[in-house]
Amino acid sequence: MKEESLAQLPNRRKFLHLTGLSAAALAISPRFAFAQNRFSEERKIRIGIIGGGFGTSFFFHEHPNCTVEAVSDLRPERRELLMKVYKCKRTYPSLEKLILDPKIDAVFIATPAPDHHRHVTAALLAGKHVLSAVPCVMTLEECASLRDTVKKTGLTYMMAETSYYRQNTISARKFFQEGKFGQLISAAAEYNHPGLEALYFEADGSTTWRHGLPPMLYPTHCTSFLISVTGERLTHVSCLGWGDGDTILRNNRYQNPFWNETAFFETDQGRPFRVEVNWKGAYRGAERAEWRGSKMSFFSPLGEGGDSTIVRISEKTGRDEGGFVQGANTVETYQQPLWWKTDLLPQPLRHDSGHDGSHVFITHEFIDALINSRKPTIDIHEALAYTTPGIVAHQSALKGGESMRIPGFD
Repeated sequence: MKEESLAQLPNRRKFLHLTGLSAAALAISPRFAFAQNRFSEERKIRIGIIGGGFGTSFFFHEHPNCTVEAVSDLRPERRELLMKVYKCKRTYPSLEKLILDPKIDAVFIATPAPDHHRHVTAALLAGKHVLSAVPCVMTLEECASLRDTVKKTGLTYMMAETSYYRQNTISARKFFQEGKFGQLISAAAEYNHPGLEALYFEADGSTTWRHGLPPMLYPTHCTSFLISVTGERLTHVSCLGWGDGDTILRNNRYQNPFWNETAFFETDQGRPFRVEVNWKGAYRGAERAEWRGSKMSFFSPLGEGGDSTIVRISEKTGRDEGGFVQGANTVETYQQPLWWKTDLLPQPLRHDSGHDGSHVFITHEFIDALINSRKPTIDIHEALAYTTPGIVAHQSALKGGESMRIPGFD
């Protein structure tokens, strides 16, 4: 992150007042800062949007520093939807055509996950800055390849991980910076998407890229809950998978037998971190986390729209169900601030959006990083730190839970 000029201090003071963070804390740990609030309309980033599914759920056309220059999808009906959403008249039939447009500075790639490495690489080599959907890659070989391509081109890469900007993750990051947790003891995260098999097939019966997708190859909605708060890295994993022999999984492109996978990670701080990704079963749909500390713990809602919970250490005592005296910690409902309503965002983006308000933050973070020539919060190193552990975890599950080391790509 660049050093800020004196001219930027008034906005910064407002930011510090709003969040309660100290300037010293942010100077020491810039990775944990929220989106920057250097708003200007002097420069415009000309962006291309590729992918008419997930790609339609962002707000580049509302950002004061951005113009949607062109859109693309292989399907004509999806190109039409992109044109309507982003009020853009220029289209291309493919990514390969769009990235040749010299007017385009950057692209948002929202294509199927197995194509991300190939598409991001092509866009970078064509001279475009890139924001991509998750995960950034699917194999360890692709991890090294994409890292090297970003380094070689010198261009900006960001991954659009939504859990980083969920409202309760922003709060957890603030609590961590303020030392509210005391010593963070452990953490857990889960991504439950029961019924995912409904997305396995097209209307004509052909399979989609999601058919048989190993849960741990889509880990970033979970791993980011811890890494984005503390900055630590996941170094070792043991993972178990569950499958029931359902014929729907036969002949999937990943040769994956599992519906659900549960991973037990160790971090470079010696901290335990449990991650579950579940596609099938009597689960409540959720993307949530728990941060457990020596002074305070913070628990995400069990489902969308629920309340977060704070547990604080207390000197009070009570009796357990057996009548024994024990410490009685206090439990309270956390009144979640809606960070998207604040001046962390430009005025046009201060509205609710997908994945618990994260889409407006991702929109702004990518554009603002380009405008100010700085690294985005989820740059290539952060993106790989979220993604790589899941790749190794799935390998562990295929080996019956064998403990495996996770390579780093920093």
